[in-house]
Amino acid sequence: MHQRDPEPSIPAAHAGLRRTLPFADTSDFAAADRGYLGTLDDPKILGRNGEVVWDAAAYDFLDGDAPDSVNPSLWRQSQLVAKHGLYEVVPGVYQVRGLDLSVMSVIEGDTGVIVVDPLISTETAAAAFGLYRRHRGDRQIHAVIYTHSHLDHFGGVLGIVTQHDVDAKKVQIIAPEGFLEHAIAENVYAGTAMGRRAGYMYGAALARGPRGAVGAGLGQTTSTGEVTILTPTLEVMTTGETHTIDGVDFEFQMAPGTEAPSEMHFHIPRYKALCMAENATHTLHNLLTLRGALVRDPHVWSQYLTEAIERFGGDVEVVFASHHWPTWGNEEIRAFLGIQRDLYGYLHDQTLRLLNRGYTGSEIAEMLEMPPALQASWSTHGYYGSVSHNVKAIYQRYMGWFDGNPARLWPHPPQPLAERYVAAIGGVDRVIELAQVAFDEGDFRWAATLLDHAVFADPDHAAARALYADTLEQLAYGAENGTWRNFFLSGATELREGNFGTPALTSAPLILAQLTPEQLFDAVAIRIDGPKAWDLDLAMDVTLTDLGRSFHVTVRNGVLVYVEKQADAGTPLHLVLSKPRLIRLAGGDLDSEGIEATGDMSVLSRLLGVLDQGDPAFEIIVP
Repeated sequence: MHQRDPEPSIPAAHAGLRRTLPFADTSDFAAADRGYLGTLDDPKILGRNGEVVWDAAAYDFLDGDAPDSVNPSLWRQSQLVAKHGLYEVVPGVYQVRGLDLSVMSVIEGDTGVIVVDPLISTETAAAAFGLYRRHRGDRQIHAVIYTHSHLDHFGGVLGIVTQHDVDAKKVQIIAPEGFLEHAIAENVYAGTAMGRRAGYMYGAALARGPRGAVGAGLGQTTSTGEVTILTPTLEVMTTGETHTIDGVDFEFQMAPGTEAPSEMHFHIPRYKALCMAENATHTLHNLLTLRGALVRDPHVWSQYLTEAIERFGGDVEVVFASHHWPTWGNEEIRAFLGIQRDLYGYLHDQTLRLLNRGYTGSEIAEMLEMPPALQASWSTHGYYGSVSHNVKAIYQRYMGWFDGNPARLWPHPPQPLAERYVAAIGGVDRVIELAQVAFDEGDFRWAATLLDHAVFADPDHAAARALYADTLEQLAYGAENGTWRNFFLSGATELREGNFGTPALTSAPLILAQLTPEQLFDAVAIRIDGPKAWDLDLAMDVTLTDLGRSFHVTVRNGVLVYVEKQADAGTPLHLVLSKPRLIRLAGGDLDSEGIEATGDMSVLSRLLGVLDQGDPAFEIIVP
């Protein structure tokens, strides 16, 4: 794949950053190295078929000063995040970092351990806990704590414990209230679209290197192994709730609606340690992740950080999270949490102030300046979230997508809009001429806008695609934000090489197995091809033998409706089956055993005939 060198404006901008940012401050490097005990002998973690699901050495190129093709601030962050191995936080608290997007923490108790956030994949979780055991001994796991409902904090759980251990009450699974509902919904309802966009966000198809993926700011990338889940046996419901696990007291603080809809922090008095889950890390986080999600609430995020400071700040001596490295010392902790609190509070309040003066999200994103004290802290920089897209997310949270200008209420969608713009400008060749001028002048944002229209008007125009790819590449070279860089480079890759689909697509049958019947029917409902189902009038009863529950299901006007009620002899079709068999049926398995059917089976075949499977390779950069 041809890649251009950085244009002169890129190293010039980087030189300006080197003059203005505090690169002489190396305290984060000392903190990230503190307590290092060792790492894997083999940096490659393999899946069951021998495939590499994680390579800890893939970012070994992050050495020395940043090249011109990487923003020096992002290069610095990536150097920190790429560090991998087992670290002692304080005696009794350990972390395995750099073996997945997230961090696994291990809390030692009287006779065994409590594991916090077992990564994404069973393979990486097993390797991480194996590394801990090699240095600290073969200690029994008494509990697993999920701090929140995102995949990178529970997916590897079956790599370290078993369902049998849980059933035998040897292991507790502890999570915040609402964990299971939110964990399942996020990974199923919009999972196909999120997975495709996550391929862009984490640079799944990009080569690792100075002109490719250098990291995602929060972690380097996502592992690609087996994803699992175990249902919580204990839900934490209220702030101040305490539980003793293997002799260690934990005091919990609820933080719903922050970085995840279901999230919690906890304090461990024995170790004077505070876990902040994912609400205080060494980056500005996302208020709306680029892969797609519900908009998060920076106002309550800020408030929960204030509550943590007031509740636990008196004697805590170390704060750690499920990403990045800890912070030690009570004064340093209070300053760190205060800066993080002010970061989200300032973004929220100032966006609302300017919104109420009539500015739109895109305008506020260009206007808003962070206070000098926040800019001076490395932990507030936009390596994962950004001021730009977080401000737009806040605007969206309060005002929606429409900015109030009637001309923008009903615009054409991207392709016909592009065709009209290109025609008005004078054709694709003229658009490319103007884009080349912008490119040569270093105005890559304007060049990208012009070329977006050119490619949507004529997707096969080779010159437009080539210049567009070059333009996105320059935007990537300049980006401080790791996920922005990955989006730009992924777009350039698809323009040059074609659609790469969803490279990190993971099959997670154990997550599907946790669907409630209601969630399962909802998941089927959103797959119905409405126009194909307009004329259908279907009814069936579904009895789930393993749950002792029955549902009456209808499809009319392209809408699936379900009501829990006993089966009626007058319903055209009655299915009797287990929930696992219903899940397989929803996936299209009509023929295998396990279904007792009475009545008209054409009802079922007609329903399955209008289900849309989704497209994990839908186009993003071209129409």
